[in-house]
Amino acid sequence: MASKLLMIAVFVLDLIAFGLAVAAEQRRSTAKVDEDSEKNYSYCVYDSDIATGYGVGAFLFLMASQVLIMVASRCFCCGKALSPSGSRACAIILFMICWLFFLIAEICLFAGSVRNAYHTRYRTIFAGEDPPSCQTLRKGVFGAGAAFVFFTAIVSEFYYVYYSKAKGNSFQPYGGEAGVGMGTYK
Repeated sequence: MASKLLMIAVFVLDLIAFGLAVAAEQRRSTAKVDEDSEKNYSYCVYDSDIATGYGVGAFLFLMASQVLIMVASRCFCCGKALSPSGSRACAIILFMICWLFFLIAEICLFAGSVRNAYHTRYRTIFAGEDPPSCQTLRKGVFGAGAAFVFFTAIVSEFYYVYYSKAKGNSFQPYGGEAGVGMGTYK
C-alpha cells in the first residue's frame, strides 16, 4: 500500500517547484541600453535578478521530491525482489520515464538560472557603432522546466503507486520451507 503521507509530501514539494518555475519564467531578467551622462558610451542596464533565485529554488524543491520518492522506493534496485506482474512492469517503465523527465526539468531549471544570472558587462563608445547587445535568457526556458516539473510530478506519483502495489505482492524465491513436509504421513 502506498504511503499517503509520502505522496502528499512529494505532491507539495512538486507543487512548490512548479510554482517557482512559473514565477521564474514571469520574472526573467530584461535589459535596456542606456547612455552615460555625457553621452560618450552606451551600456546595458539589467532589472531584477529574482528569476535566478526562483529557478534555483524550483531546482532544489524538485530534487528534494525526487530524493524522497527514490529513498522510499529504494531507487527500485535495492531491497527485496518484486513479484513478476503487471504492476512491476509498469513501475519499471514509470521509473525510467520519471528519471528522464526529472533530468530534463533539472537541466532546464539549472541552465535557465545560470543564463539568467549572466549579464554582459561591456560598453561601446558612440562613434556611429551599433548599441551593445544586451543578452538575456530566451523566453520559455523556465516554462519548459515548469512543464517537465509537472510531468515529473505526475509520473513519480504513479511510479510510487505501482511500485507499492508490486511490493505488496513480494516475490518469495524459496516458497516457504526448505524441507519436505512429512507431517501428514505419521
